[in-house]
Amino acid sequence: MTIQLTLNNKAINNLDISTVINEIESLIQKQKLLDYEQQLQLKIEYQREADDPRELSEIPEVRLWYLRLDSIYPWLPFLLDWKTGELARYTAMLVPHQFNRTEGIIFNPEALELFVMNKIFVLSDWLQNNDITERSRLKSMAKLFGYELDDTFFEMI
Repeated sequence: MTIQLTLNNKAINNLDISTVINEIESLIQKQKLLDYEQQLQLKIEYQREADDPRELSEIPEVRLWYLRLDSIYPWLPFLLDWKTGELARYTAMLVPHQFNRTEGIIFNPEALELFVMNKIFVLSDWLQNNDITERSRLKSMAKLFGYELDDTFFEMI
């Protein structure tokens, strides 16, 4: 049931998110959106010069495309395939970070905390609007980024 969407230079450079919109809106119309939890993969085929050492999350055009997508579907982490690293890549596109050869990606701690809490609030409301009251998804997402959320936190929101 995995959905894999391919993004190329043209779509990214033109901030064209129609491929994702078409897929998601189709799932919404068919009332199948909830069946695709953690099933979306975004394959980036962004061509660049052979000597360009940047990671995709260091390319402003790619990051801007993700920012545009996040503005339309702020609850998109629900659909992203966490197991294949889609959530981590999505986060890297939206949160300032640095790369370390031995430790990998190192997010700006304050920015990561704001991002995670924002997504918790957005997803909490979105899940509730879709009659999903289970909090384990939100706790798992926070835990992926090193945050422990207590049930009392959810009682406040």
